[in-house]
Order: sequence, then C-alpha cells, then structure tokens
Amino acid sequence: MQLIRDIYAARKAAGQPVISFEFFPPKTDEGDRHLLEKHIPALALAKPDFCSVTYGAGGGTRDKTLMIVDRIQREHHLTALAHLTCVNHTSNEVCAVLDKIKALGCQNILALRGDPPGGDEFKKTPGGFEFASELVEFIRDRNHFSIGVAGFPEGHIANKNGKLDDWRHLKQKIEAGADFVLTQLFFDNADYFEFRDQLAGRLGVNVPLVPGIVAILSAGQITKFTQLCGSKIPPPLRAKLDELGDNDEAAAEFGIEYATRQCEELLRAGVPGLHFYTLNKSRSTVQVLKNLGLMKSEPRP
Repeated sequence: MQLIRDIYAARKAAGQPVISFEFFPPKTDEGDRHLLEKHIPALALAKPDFCSVTYGAGGGTRDKTLMIVDRIQREHHLTALAHLTCVNHTSNEVCAVLDKIKALGCQNILALRGDPPGGDEFKKTPGGFEFASELVEFIRDRNHFSIGVAGFPEGHIANKNGKLDDWRHLKQKIEAGADFVLTQLFFDNADYFEFRDQLAGRLGVNVPLVPGIVAILSAGQITKFTQLCGSKIPPPLRAKLDELGDNDEAAAEFGIEYATRQCEELLRAGVPGLHFYTLNKSRSTVQVLKNLGLMKSEPRP
C-alpha cells in the first residue's frame, strides 16, 4: 500500500485532488455488517485515494479499528489510514499497536491526542504522551509510516486561548514530523481559507491542508455532532435546518446540495484534496462526488 504523503505529492503533480473517506467502528454487529458489506463496497467503487478509520474515545475500538483497516486493504485493495491516540496508552503500548498496524501492511497513521471516554478532561497516562506532537515524534522515529494530524479551522474546542494559539500548536505537530493535515468538518469555507492563509502564508507550513467535509443527513444528527466537535453551524444554514425540521429525507437532499457547493468553491481555490466524513453511509458522499464529476466508477447494476 502507498504512503499517503506520496499520494498527495503525485496528485499535486498531476493537478488532481486527493479524495479520501473516513469511517468509524460501529457499536453493533448489525452496524458492522452494514458498513463492511454495503457502505464500504459502495464507496470503494469511487476509487478513493485512501480511507481512514477512527480509533474511538480512549482507544476502546482498537481491535475493531484494525479489523476494518485490514479488510479495506485486503478486500478492496485501497490504502488505509489508521487513527491512533495518546489516551490510556503508555509509549510501550503505542509501540505494540504500531507493530500490529505495520504487520497488517498499513503504512499510514493519523496521530491524535484523542478524547477520553465519557467526555472527561484529558490526563496524560504515566509513561505516555501529553501532546499529539509527542506522539508524532515517537512514530516518526520508527520511520515506517506516513503521519497525518488533525487541524481545526475554527480552533480546537478544548483550547481556551483561541484559534491562533491552536494553529501554532498545529505547526508544532508538523515540525515534529507530520506529512499532512486533515481538518475537522466545517460549513463556512471562509474559516478554512483563514486557517490555510495563516498556516501556509504566515507560519510557513508547506504540507497539504486538507478540508474535511460532511454531507448533512439530518438536522438533529448534525446539531449533536457539531456540539461535540465544536464546529459552528452558520445562521443561514441553521435557519434552513430549522425549516426542514424532522424531515430527514429533505435534510439529506439539502445536505448533498450544500456539500456540493462547498466542495466546488474549495476545488476552485486549489485545495489539495477533499476528506469526506461519511458517517458510515454511502449515498450522500457518492452523490456529491457524482455532482463534482469525481466519481471514478459507477456502481454495478
């Protein structure tokens, strides 16, 4: 499988955006079946450049994360990106997880500080890491992986000093050895453009800063999601979602339209790629790619 830093370099040279999808480990056996047998196969037909799999609060989904990574690579021959966090892990435990990831043939890690289970305040594990930059440096010393990190166009929800301070911390993660940045979802492209201009223009960051996109599936779901991650819903979007109310089908159709317009503007601005938070569904993401002319392969009849 390819190193993701090489994928971004190759697509940049070809003048093409990198397309990537993100999945999370389901909580139930039925969720596993839907993801593995329906949604990942449907999205694999789009021939994404890579797929990422989240790690879960406190690393509680580690084994399932690695299982999904393995199946993405073996069954669909797609490059996978395994998330890894600092939470509840000593450096020796992180090393053991890295060995397992490497044994699967996965060469790519998204290094995160992570969130403790239950929404508790983050506390460093004795013998572990306090900051994502420390985890990045630890992984980089092993020299087997391409490393990505998370970026927050609106600033991290836990950083009380504001987004400019948060972006300086992001630069530290990059200086520690990160190859690319995947951003938290956002709905106002102006937030991403300010983030990009500050990092690339003023702080001298030269790795890909990749916007994270979600196609809204329902008003209720996206409200809860944004409250957890700290992303804002702009007033015009909030008004439209309030108008749609509990009509999830209409909200999903609107979500496709909104995400399409958002991606069109980002692509015109020359972003290095689009990272789709699929919410473990396929229909909306597939339709957005079709609207953008980026669906590389149509589903079989």
